[in-house]
Amino acid sequence: MLEIVPAFGRIGEENAFAVLARATELQRQGKDIINLGIGQPDFATPPNIVEAAIKALKDGHHGYTPATGILPLREAVAADLHRRFGATVSPDRVMIVPGGKVTMFMAILMFGQPGVEILYPDPGFPIYRSMIEFTGATPVPVPIREVNGFAFSAEETLSLITPRTRLLIINSPANPTGGVTPKAEVDKLVKGLEQFPRVAIMSDEIYDQMLYDGEEHVCLLNYPEIVDRLILLNGWSKTYAMTGWRMGYSVWPERAYEAARKLAVNSYSCVNASAQYAGLEALTGPQDAVGAMLREFDTRRKAVVAGLNKLPGVSCVTPKGAFYAFPNIKATGWQAKPLASALLEQAGVATIGGPDFGVHGEGYIRLSYANSLANIERALDRIGQFLGRNARD
Repeated sequence: MLEIVPAFGRIGEENAFAVLARATELQRQGKDIINLGIGQPDFATPPNIVEAAIKALKDGHHGYTPATGILPLREAVAADLHRRFGATVSPDRVMIVPGGKVTMFMAILMFGQPGVEILYPDPGFPIYRSMIEFTGATPVPVPIREVNGFAFSAEETLSLITPRTRLLIINSPANPTGGVTPKAEVDKLVKGLEQFPRVAIMSDEIYDQMLYDGEEHVCLLNYPEIVDRLILLNGWSKTYAMTGWRMGYSVWPERAYEAARKLAVNSYSCVNASAQYAGLEALTGPQDAVGAMLREFDTRRKAVVAGLNKLPGVSCVTPKGAFYAFPNIKATGWQAKPLASALLEQAGVATIGGPDFGVHGEGYIRLSYANSLANIERALDRIGQFLGRNARD
């Protein structure tokens, strides 16, 4: 009988993929399913990026690359961060990785072990807690509250730090809420972190270009007082509609970079070469497609929020970033996961129950508006009809 080590029994999942599988199965059975569950842009990767990958293959880029990524791409990442935020980053601190999750995996492995605590946003991306539990560290949820517009509270976050805390994970713009934390709150957090020099910070900024209503992204690289313990997570998946390309990057403190490189060598060796050349074109080529996608997401965002707020028992604060809405469904009388399941099976609308993003997610569901406006409007109509037929006290 196989005896897998107990740590694997502690690994969770990202339920959005389970919902996607069920939605796909229902579609295979001939049912009309509108998928507002998966967090994936419904746009094609811009043609210039695709052509760059094809050219790389035709030019013979078929072999291994450095584990940290090709130098031109690391230089382009550093230049892009300087152009957009004024941050000075050495390419020697940039690592190209196969998707955003890899940076989470590496960072949590570096700091997580039995006896230590890791703070993470709740509701938040489910892989944070999953990996924390895998390492044997104690996961400490930082409540992300609707009353704050789903921004984190610096005061509440700092109050949860103890002598055992080794890593703090923050995410803005945020999944699943679409919340954006204002600069004043980030300033307070960074100031407070001066009292906790042993705490590393992983800032998940994968949605940094998906902002609305004049919001500006606050990049933690612009805080020199924490840069020696900051791990930045970012990538191409969301901004350039490249989820399937598995292209991410991270910026590491000098002391942690070599450890990250060794993890790369021991796990995936390197990111495939042609995808890296596609990533290079994405950063250095025309950016028109990014703006066009964002304008369309903004249109959908407004339609989603307006439509949700008309539904019986539903209220929704306006998300300031990403492409998610996180409506409050407490007044419907439904619990979140049963409602999400019923909407899929009975109404043909895929959503994700809030508890899949943490204990503080009860009473909410997540909708991704990375779908067409027509489908969004149809989905809202179906949800409204379902709630009208299935009201609960």
